[in-house]
Amino acid sequence: MTTVNLKYYAQLREQAGGGSEQVVTSANSLRELYDELRHRHGFTLPAEALKVAVNEQFSDWSHRLSDGDTVVFIPPVAGG
Repeated sequence: MTTVNLKYYAQLREQAGGGSEQVVTSANSLRELYDELRHRHGFTLPAEALKVAVNEQFSDWSHRLSDGDTVVFIPPVAGG
């Protein structure tokens, strides 16, 4: 099991009920983690619509998680 720190913004923040959390996960990759979180929080955005960063570096969805990672899911930005 891996412990990761998560940060959420915009729509994901609303759906998760907060801007951050720490989770213990059996996920090995960012995609597996996001799938787990979609199930837990009911996230409606597909992974393909998001950017993801690990420890302040943009990453691809196959990135392997390490204990203590900080993961940020970044939804699309809408402006007006």
